[in-house]
Amino acid sequence: MSTSTRAAAGRTASPVQRQLRPTAKVLPEHARAHNRSLVLGHLFHDGPSSRADIARSTGLTRVTVSDLVAALLTEGLVAELGVRAEGKVGKPATLVGLRSADHHVVVLDLTDDETLHGAVMTLVGEVVTREHVASGGATGADAVTLVEDLCRRLVDGATRPVIGVGIASPGIIDDTGRVVEAPNRGWYDVPLAARLSAVLGAPVHVANDANTRALGEYTYGGADANAMIVTVGQGVGAGMLVDGALVRGRGHAAGEIGHVTVVDEDTPGETPQPCACGRTGCLETVLSAPALRRRTAGLPPEDADAALASVGRMLGRALAPVVSALNLAEVLLSGPPELLDGPLREAASTTLRDRTMPVVGHDLRLRMAALDEDAALAGAAVLVLSGQLGVT
Repeated sequence: MSTSTRAAAGRTASPVQRQLRPTAKVLPEHARAHNRSLVLGHLFHDGPSSRADIARSTGLTRVTVSDLVAALLTEGLVAELGVRAEGKVGKPATLVGLRSADHHVVVLDLTDDETLHGAVMTLVGEVVTREHVASGGATGADAVTLVEDLCRRLVDGATRPVIGVGIASPGIIDDTGRVVEAPNRGWYDVPLAARLSAVLGAPVHVANDANTRALGEYTYGGADANAMIVTVGQGVGAGMLVDGALVRGRGHAAGEIGHVTVVDEDTPGETPQPCACGRTGCLETVLSAPALRRRTAGLPPEDADAALASVGRMLGRALAPVVSALNLAEVLLSGPPELLDGPLREAASTTLRDRTMPVVGHDLRLRMAALDEDAALAGAAVLVLSGQLGVT
């Protein structure tokens, strides 16, 4: 037996094996919650339907659907909307619809360094009211207090029952809504969701702002199920979807493309600039909104376009390995359109196609995001819909 064969045999015989399937017992309430989310998801995406329509769409039995609809009627989440006019023989079907305007979600976007943005929304993402609060550069506990106060005012001001609060925040955030680190807010190991939930008496869901933008674009903006949303503002980040699910990563830091090095000492015509992360030459140092404005300041239009195209090529080179590895269908740019939608986007698109296999790049779309400044708020609403209703 060769050394490599013996090593392989030793690994096979090891008592420590990966578990290929979950070993926890699936309880009846888990199945019911899953089925409930299927019914709500159908009504959210397809609109008013008969119980038979829901059963066909979800694969559930009519008895199960009738039982779930009865419970949702009692909860006030759905309503019977009358019968559907049909030319068929027999009893006409009664339509059931989601009471989307009769329930609200409170959402906050904390990505702006100078202003906290908040809103009350319906379940389908329509803004009912907005509120903006100057942050005054607050960090640490003071910033948490500002967020808490804004949440309380929005919840108290809602005219319909609030099913939850969703917050899009900068930084690395775990699945419990704990901010692992958000340096520009001075937050490190802050249990933001738990703290706010205790204060407000309502479920609170917190996620990274780029991830929430990805959810918003997918749910309300028509983004593909396999997409990356690149956010450009004070910094640069990305949210990624694969088969409609967020890619979070081992340390909840998936999408931190802003700190990929794109400029080094050998990059023609470029000098590596210091980055907030402590390194030099990061993508953020050339692609952030302030960096783009500095690069184009005072230049005639033709030279400004060339400068933006140069950054677009750097972006394309940074994105090509990610797009290839995940076989993404589209990349969306979210940020100032006067900087991104033109030479920069066109150069990034060309570079992406040049640096990926034809099977990956030939129909790859690189476009501007559809939701603009409301993308993070819409995504924060999806956090609540997903967490409370199982709807994505």
